[in-house]
Amino acid sequence: MVVKNGDKVKVEYKGTFDDGTVFDTSEGKAPLEFEVGKHLVIKGFEDALLGMDVNEEKEIVLQPAEAYGERKEELIKEVPREQLPQDVELKPGMALMANLPNGAQVPVMIKEVSDNTVTLDLNHPLAGKVLHFKIKLLEIKEN
Repeated sequence: MVVKNGDKVKVEYKGTFDDGTVFDTSEGKAPLEFEVGKHLVIKGFEDALLGMDVNEEKEIVLQPAEAYGERKEELIKEVPREQLPQDVELKPGMALMANLPNGAQVPVMIKEVSDNTVTLDLNHPLAGKVLHFKIKLLEIKEN
C-alpha cells in the first residue's frame, strides 16, 4: 500500500537549510500526523509523500514555490505604535503573533521601531528559502 490523497499518515522528518542548519524536526516529539490532500502541510512536502510506502525514507529539496513562497516586499508594513502591545518593549528582530480576520494567527517579525511607528515583516519566516527534508513514512491509514 502506498500513500494517496485522502490517506492519513504519520511521518518523521527533519528540515534543514542549504547550510545544514535544522529549522524543524519531529525528533523528540510525536510524529507529524495529517491527511494527505487537505493542504495541511506545504505542497512540496505533501507531494513527496504520494506513492511512498511504510518505512520508506526520502530526501527532498523544496524551492520556495513548493514551500512558503517567495518573499514579498508588499508584506512589509508600517503600523502605528499604538496598534501593538503597549506592555512589551518592541525591538527589531522580535517575533509577534498577529491575529488575522479569519481568526488564524501568523508570526510577524519586527524590522524597525520608531517613537510612533513599527515596521513589520508579514512574510512567513521561511519564505524565500530553499528547504531540505529527510522524511520517513511510519504509517498509512486509508480513509
